[in-house]
Amino acid sequence: MSDTKNDNTHTWDSSFSFLMAMIGAAVGLGNIWRFSYVLYSNGGGAFLIPYFFAIFIMGIPFLILEYGLGFKFKNSLSNILRDLKPKFEVVGWFTAFLIFLVLTYYVVIMGWDVIYLILSFFKGWGSNPDLFYTTNIVVGGNNLDSILTPVIPTLIATIAIWIFLWYISHKALDKGIARVVKVMIPLLFIMMAIIVFYSFTLPGHGIGLEALFKPDWNALTDVNIWLAAFGQIIFSLSMGQAIAVTYASYLPSDSKLIDNVLIVVSSNSGFELFTALGVFNILGFMSLASGLPINEIATSGSGLLFVVFPEIFNVMGEVAYIIAPIFFIYVFFAGVTSALAFMEPMSLALSKKFGFSRVRAVTILCIVGAILSLVYTTGSGNYILTLADSFINQFGVLLAVVLQSLIFGWYYGVEKLLPTLNKTSHVHVGKTWVAVIKYILPLVISVMWILGMIELLTTESSTDLLVQIAISILFLIPIVLAIIPSRREA
Repeated sequence: MSDTKNDNTHTWDSSFSFLMAMIGAAVGLGNIWRFSYVLYSNGGGAFLIPYFFAIFIMGIPFLILEYGLGFKFKNSLSNILRDLKPKFEVVGWFTAFLIFLVLTYYVVIMGWDVIYLILSFFKGWGSNPDLFYTTNIVVGGNNLDSILTPVIPTLIATIAIWIFLWYISHKALDKGIARVVKVMIPLLFIMMAIIVFYSFTLPGHGIGLEALFKPDWNALTDVNIWLAAFGQIIFSLSMGQAIAVTYASYLPSDSKLIDNVLIVVSSNSGFELFTALGVFNILGFMSLASGLPINEIATSGSGLLFVVFPEIFNVMGEVAYIIAPIFFIYVFFAGVTSALAFMEPMSLALSKKFGFSRVRAVTILCIVGAILSLVYTTGSGNYILTLADSFINQFGVLLAVVLQSLIFGWYYGVEKLLPTLNKTSHVHVGKTWVAVIKYILPLVISVMWILGMIELLTTESSTDLLVQIAISILFLIPIVLAIIPSRREA
């Protein structure tokens, strides 16, 4: 007997909750530490042309597909694919497991942020944030020599965040995720506004803005710039990661699907662009204060959050004791709303196939996730994290998007979704949208996947035992989950 009987925990209490959750899934750490640098390093203002082109030709069409699938079938991606053809089920598990693996190291980065949030009240990173980061947070070198040496502050923070995520996720949607996102997302935008508006008062902010938006029109002839734009949209909107399918499956029957897509995409892009203003305003201030050019300060990844920004806070004076905590709380909220989304595809898949209650599914995932996260809390954690992130993004995510485009575009026949999509939406889609899903998306993303694989296979780390083990696990677990007989009720 399924223990999901009479368990009505998979329904949003309102479309507003869904919107906040989807915006929260899209707005994450990548918006803060990745987009501004991608914009800056790929032609500046000129990059906005391929960026918006990618949104309209790929981001919006694929999200519409995912919303339609989730809303129509009210099921997990793996079950949708299994009902379509049993052999396709493994693609659904592969996708959900992939994003769950991202969560296992995403939580660790959130743990770093919690540490810095505490430190921000007294600038506990000291006068040399780079040294503090490398000796207290990212301990060890680019090898596995320190894999058995735990970094205690990171370990404690990581376990605490897993407990926090479990506390939210194990509850019914309207009492857990919905309540959290309806509070965190508005606060996130308010805190972002405070930081950005303050950044415009800083001397030197114009230096940052000029560096960020100064267009390099020649960049538009470089195919890599266009690929960077498409890559940014894929990861920024969490395309093809089963999140949108999962969240849309919880929607009430009168939801305006296409309208919701447009709201989520515009909110995410507005957030990215607005955040980029704040980031480069502050980098311009740092450039003026230090005498260093922007290109020697601007960076992407954890170094921006945990080295560059603490260095900036050190030269801000007393106001940093207000701005720094707001900044790290802002990062934490962005992390939480995305982390909740990363867990949901696997949670729903387990519930739908094996009859697990929401409490049971989330508890299992949090225990397994916390155990897997332990490897990232060691002295070799950052090295392993870098490898895992590169492998999952360049190999896994793009492959999942390609497979879903082909399966739903050609085998299922995406035209079948048109009545569902257009029924209650003010904006309608038709033959153009179908053509994009069937022809343009598979072609563009296949090219990106092939180029990513070439880069992955030509790096020295591609032969590491660690990478080989990761590839084996990435395929073995989804295959096992697909083979196990279903316990869902008829």
